[in-house]
Amino acid sequence: MPDAATTEVPAADSGGAALAFLTEMSPDLRGAAILAADGSVLAAAADSKRWGEDAAALLAVADAAEGTAVEQVHVATEQGEVFVLRHEGLTAVAVTERFALASLMFFDMRATLRDLARARTGG
Repeated sequence: MPDAATTEVPAADSGGAALAFLTEMSPDLRGAAILAADGSVLAAAADSKRWGEDAAALLAVADAAEGTAVEQVHVATEQGEVFVLRHEGLTAVAVTERFALASLMFFDMRATLRDLARARTGG
């Protein structure tokens, strides 16, 4: 999904800008989405409905395994990697090429969500 056009859901505040920033900061990114606290998709690299459904399913499995809401998930496969981060009531989901540096990916995702949360609250 490289170079996919970002589609912003109407009334998404600065979700599209946040996703564009994350895409710019992460050269290994194949696609990503930003979700609100209620699971609605604020912005996505492609089919926003699919991003929301898949993120919810992944988080449900991770939460059940931990017995509580997890802050972050990282899944690595032969084909690529998936990162999910919850921060300040928002969620970022990213799919990358193999061997993306996890610490840097989570740093960029956290910074993106922190800035978006600040913009949405006017702080």
